[in-house]
Amino acid sequence: MIRFGPSGIPLSCKGRTPRDGIEDVHNLGLNSIELQFVRVNVEERYAHEHEFGKKRREVEGQIIVDVLRQQEPPAPVKKPTKARPKKKGKDGDLPEPETEPLPKGPQLLPVPNEQAPIEPGDVLKVLHTSVGADYADLADTGALARNLDVHLTIHAPYYMDLLGDDFVATRSMDAVVYGGVVADALGARALVTHLGLYHTPERADAMKSVLAKLKEIESAYAARKIRAKLGLETSGKQMVFGQLDEVLAVCDKVKRCHPVLNFAHIHAREKGLLKRQEEFQDVFDRTKEITKSDVFYTQFSGVQHEGGNERRYTPIKKGDLRFEPLAECMLENNFDVTVISSSPLMEHDAMYMKVIYERLALRKEMKLTRGKAVLAH
Repeated sequence: MIRFGPSGIPLSCKGRTPRDGIEDVHNLGLNSIELQFVRVNVEERYAHEHEFGKKRREVEGQIIVDVLRQQEPPAPVKKPTKARPKKKGKDGDLPEPETEPLPKGPQLLPVPNEQAPIEPGDVLKVLHTSVGADYADLADTGALARNLDVHLTIHAPYYMDLLGDDFVATRSMDAVVYGGVVADALGARALVTHLGLYHTPERADAMKSVLAKLKEIESAYAARKIRAKLGLETSGKQMVFGQLDEVLAVCDKVKRCHPVLNFAHIHAREKGLLKRQEEFQDVFDRTKEITKSDVFYTQFSGVQHEGGNERRYTPIKKGDLRFEPLAECMLENNFDVTVISSSPLMEHDAMYMKVIYERLALRKEMKLTRGKAVLAH
């Protein structure tokens, strides 16, 4: 099945809540939407008395993503490191294994069990986002989308940089984890994210660092029982990690990750590569070789580019990236493809792509019907 939808709440939508956007998408004849998880502010505060005894997901008007409590830290596993010889004495040189020092005293640590009741003295991490007010609100939004057969995904903040300094990288990783919490509460299929700048001339070093960070995130998703996939979007600039081959290599090594084929970015980064049906087919084939799946999540827009770098998105009719070759490619394959319009015209270009696809499909069907009629005679 081919699905079309906008990246964000439609411009024509009178309301500005996710539920308004989902209803509007459905009324426009579209069946997918990528909600923007752009405002991510986390506040730390002490639990209020009326919250004591409640589970974090039962608190009204709040999205609590972590509960911190004074606890004795677990003793670190003693891991012998490089042997360090003692000073020479009567017993000769005796190697002494190095171990990590034991932490002292209770510390404020996350409570991993989400079903644990909130206690006095707990510190709550509260997420403020426009996607929903609390977990019940997120669940209602997800139920509406399922009832209207509108597939949901979420896009993480655009300033993500997993390869930045410790402060930036930690904040970016937290945003990806908290985005996963929201995606799971919504029943969304994936959280889509960029990965950040290279920060190093050696691409192999950047790849090693990305893999390490994503495996940490994968572990966090597993610990929180998050079911959503982590979608890695191809990048449109030479300085940003995310060339198609890099994204595919990461997805091959981190099973939670799934490639997000942003055709405007691929086109820009490869200096106008995607012109013919065969070039789109090659992107699908290379992706399928890694994912072993006929299910693809894609983004499409017009794009201005120069020297292998995206400058800006444009309406589809204004760029040199045409949708018709992609539509022909999808018609030739029995793929399940979601096409998200990241164009400035959002839902208008999503509907434009849907019309082109349906027109080409009808033309193909009529050609087959005429061929069968000729054979019958």
